[in-house]
Amino acid sequence: MAVTAAAALLAGSFAGGAAGLHAADVRRGPVPELAARGASVTVELTVTGDPFRTRGAVHGSQQTPGAVMFRAEATRVTGPGEGGGRVTHRVRTPVLVVRQETGDSAAWRGLLPSTRLRVRAEPAPPAGGGPVRDIAALLRVRGEGAPHLVREPSAAQRTAGKLRAGLRDASDGLGRDERGLLPGLVVGDTSRVPADLEAAFRATDMTHLLAVSGSNLMILLVLLIGPPGRAQLVERRGLAPRLGLSLRTTAVLAALLTLGFVLVCRPDASVLRAAACGLVTVLAIATGRRRSLLPALAAAVLALVLYDPWLAADFGFLLSVLATGSLLTLAPRWSRTLRRRGVPGRLAELLAAAAAAQAVCAPVVAVLAAHVSLVAVPCNLLAELVVAPATVLGFAALAVAPLAAAPAEWLARLASWPVSGVAGIARTGAALPGSEVAWPGSWTGALLLALLTALTLYLAVRVRLLCHPWWCALCASLLLVALARPVPLVRPLTGWPPAGWRAVVCDVGQGDATVLATGRKGEAVVVDAGPEPEAVDGCLRRLGVTAVPVLVLTHFHADHVTGLPGVLKGRTVAEVRTTTLDEPPGQAEFVRRTARAAGVPVAEAVAGERQRSGGLSWEVLWPPAPDGAPVPPSGANDASVTLLVRSSGLSLFLPGDLEPESQRRLLTAYPELPRVDVLKVAHHGSAYQYPRLLRQLRPRVALISSGAGNPYGHPAPRTVTAFRDAGAAVARTDRQGALAVVPGRGAARPSGPGEPDDAPAAVVAERGTSSGARRPARRVGPGVRLRGRFPPAGGSRSPRRRVRPPPSRPGRPRSASRRPTGCCRSRRPCRRTGGRG
Repeated sequence: MAVTAAAALLAGSFAGGAAGLHAADVRRGPVPELAARGASVTVELTVTGDPFRTRGAVHGSQQTPGAVMFRAEATRVTGPGEGGGRVTHRVRTPVLVVRQETGDSAAWRGLLPSTRLRVRAEPAPPAGGGPVRDIAALLRVRGEGAPHLVREPSAAQRTAGKLRAGLRDASDGLGRDERGLLPGLVVGDTSRVPADLEAAFRATDMTHLLAVSGSNLMILLVLLIGPPGRAQLVERRGLAPRLGLSLRTTAVLAALLTLGFVLVCRPDASVLRAAACGLVTVLAIATGRRRSLLPALAAAVLALVLYDPWLAADFGFLLSVLATGSLLTLAPRWSRTLRRRGVPGRLAELLAAAAAAQAVCAPVVAVLAAHVSLVAVPCNLLAELVVAPATVLGFAALAVAPLAAAPAEWLARLASWPVSGVAGIARTGAALPGSEVAWPGSWTGALLLALLTALTLYLAVRVRLLCHPWWCALCASLLLVALARPVPLVRPLTGWPPAGWRAVVCDVGQGDATVLATGRKGEAVVVDAGPEPEAVDGCLRRLGVTAVPVLVLTHFHADHVTGLPGVLKGRTVAEVRTTTLDEPPGQAEFVRRTARAAGVPVAEAVAGERQRSGGLSWEVLWPPAPDGAPVPPSGANDASVTLLVRSSGLSLFLPGDLEPESQRRLLTAYPELPRVDVLKVAHHGSAYQYPRLLRQLRPRVALISSGAGNPYGHPAPRTVTAFRDAGAAVARTDRQGALAVVPGRGAARPSGPGEPDDAPAAVVAERGTSSGARRPARRVGPGVRLRGRFPPAGGSRSPRRRVRPPPSRPGRPRSASRRPTGCCRSRRPCRRTGGRG
């Protein structure tokens, strides 16, 4: 015990000293100082990681272009000195190079590790923690042109680059998913993985398959030496004994194979951990010592953390170590338990491995992704059956590609069959309505999930769950219900979607997406698609929408159309209607390209059109036909498709992002616009509204779609105040989540001067939606009533909130005798508030 404690203290002191030196290396020196000053510098650097692409983000109306990024080590920096002039420093400082994608980005994406460059850049301090905590600065490279090479990459890196490029070339003729996924499964090259497939892998907790790890190396080693447990026996298996290789020669070849694996797959955290464990195991085989994988894992982790202390804070490294540790400790015990219950041996091993890895890694994944996947175990279990053949065939194509292209393409085509199975598993699992559950993305949430998992396992063991088939069947049935989320069963628990909803303003962040029910099961008209495919897809899935007869895109700004793939995902879309102004051109082309790939026709909507679908009808009021009045010079916003919608006695006005000038011209063209029940406020509730249009429409309910904490200040306080002063109840997605319009008791009655006090429409707000909205005040506007119970934040039940508009006749407020206020529903005074509400 004393020796163990002393060794632990010695290892800790070494790790602490190394960590201190590493921290000093990235926090002090010329590069951090120049970054803090924002000075323009010339840097010579050595590329240390493969370049990768980041997808452009949506900022308001525009989608910013992506960037090419790669890690490097700065070796010489020339910048302004403190006393003037230019000063050159020799350094060894880790940096992250960022260059915006342009037409010549292919040359930057093709850079290999060990390449030496000279760049002119603007350094900036790294933005806190996360993936840039271990760098000294961000180097933003400006200007056009290919990178200026000072030294070519090493021969080893050129060989590895040719192998990786050969695998990409061999997979060029495959389908979209297979072409991107095969290099990802084999060597971790995810540059061509489609965005929606990557999202499906995240939803099902299968992203570890795209991060090359110990499973890939184990497959190669087993091919060479057979099962490691039989490596020292006479009956050893694998290719080595068939080739007549001795044990020590086999160990040397295994070590070389491991080093080549690291070179080709790149020394990421999980690759290094796998290689270190593999080398320790190979050393044990070569020396004839007793092999124990748990000490090998501990030795490998200690050596790597001493070499690079930043690995201790790397989530990929942490997940890799936790998963491996669970496979060595928990999985064998669980497998034996399952076999004792009659489960076949191989199936018991697979079930135990998947369950153990998920139980241990789920808390860390919750911190990263703020969700818990309910399909992770079955999806990973099914994927394990096809990952091994895909990996073997992929590595075979990788090795053959430099020698002969045709056999490599043939092997890649064979590998595409299991690869397509992996993609299908991920997409099917992610498509289930209950595939993932939102969870606090903090270490407190991780601790809560770990305690919940431990409690569940304890109860399962305590009550001998596996000995009671009926209990097992009940648990399986509850899991299936949670995954399928059938609306009749889910609605009584969550209140969402509300029965009889007519329209829903989805919570898609800073953007617009409105869903209009047609009255047919699973069918709805969608107006705009929001900025993110995942957000609008999730909203439509929760509403049970599987068919869209018409998708209206009011204009081509990114916050209205970039989510188009989410609407098309797994749904039948008959037609896309757009505005007449193709601005911005890039976004207009994106819409047409995406719709064309899905086989959906695109047509323009102009004023005067009338359409109907089921119980839903609408009229296009704006924009005018191309040969009519010109669109004002302010551009895309003023060309927004504007709709007057009628649904089972309710009227809705959807103006897109019309600016005041077009709102004025619209009112001039339609001076007899009727009063509406619901108005979706233009331009996310911005301050630019036309007051006369508001007075003409006199909406009872105003719905605002905006993102929580958006940088534009939407909705503007004066806009919210104006609607409330006009007698409209205001509901907003940034505070209340998705908003559903449901008919009130007066829905079937015509509106007019003698209309009843009962409003024809009410609004039910969904809680716990994608924007992470905070808990709103209980009273959100004049005449607002809340219904439902409100559990503490983070509870599993999503309560409903029903928002009713104020009385339709100004000056006649509802009396307390007719509409009791406060916490009591009876007419007696409230004990808690003394009758004051």
